[in-house]
Amino acid sequence: MIRPIVQVPDPVLRETCAPVEAFDAALRDLADDMLATMYDAPGRGLAAPQIGRPIRLFVMDVAWKEGEPRPQVFVNPEIVEASDERVTREEGCLSIPGRTSRVSRPADIALRWQDLDGAPQEGRFDGFAATCVQHELDHLDGVLCIDREEPPSEEPGA
Repeated sequence: MIRPIVQVPDPVLRETCAPVEAFDAALRDLADDMLATMYDAPGRGLAAPQIGRPIRLFVMDVAWKEGEPRPQVFVNPEIVEASDERVTREEGCLSIPGRTSRVSRPADIALRWQDLDGAPQEGRFDGFAATCVQHELDHLDGVLCIDREEPPSEEPGA
């Protein structure tokens, strides 16, 4: 089921989300709905608060627009390591339509999370996938990309 996407200034987007404790059919259904909503939007990531559910869950598929879909579901995620190297990208957000923000983030991260069965998972992410993971994880802490927006760079001769 495609769900409505919450937009700023809805207060649920500023909540620190609660950990997921029940790994059941309802969680699987919610993750399926989130993936359907993300693909319909069309986005590459969607966090539970973006559909009004303040829990620590997000979905992501950074590949589907250029190739085969590779949906991923992250429950109770946490960054366990981040590179010193940073990368700056323009980030869009389904909850802030029509606007992008220039954001600097670690270029490479290690993440720990649980899958839909509650089993622990770990993985490394780099490139756009690292940016997407960090963007979605921010949503679970009530942080939006506009909060991390970098000032415009002043280039000589511009």
